[in-house]
Amino acid sequence: QVQLVESGGGLVQAGGSLRLSCAASGRTDSIYNIGWFRQAPGKERDFVARTTWRGGSTYYADSVKGRFTISRDNAKNTVYLQMNSLRPEDTAVYYCAAWVVGQSWYAYWGQGTQVTVSS
Repeated sequence: QVQLVESGGGLVQAGGSLRLSCAASGRTDSIYNIGWFRQAPGKERDFVARTTWRGGSTYYADSVKGRFTISRDNAKNTVYLQMNSLRPEDTAVYYCAAWVVGQSWYAYWGQGTQVTVSS
């Protein structure tokens, strides 16, 4: 199993920045990629960005491309989401999730961290 813990959320003004962290533990050797998702009140959970655990291939949702950057530090078993030029519509609970080898989707999820962007 893989355990994930997010941190770094908070309240920020529009145009500001935050960096989220996702610390992985357990069977980290089984991780294929780590994704960030977000869920705003009354809305479905949406994909934000992902990175392969090894190799660093990344992919972003169009809504965050050019503003958010996903990165990883394998030595620390941590994936980061640097969020710049934040907008009120970025307000959501942000979750990280692990896609492990042998699975067909993200099987492990963190508890989420709240990001609130004020206008």
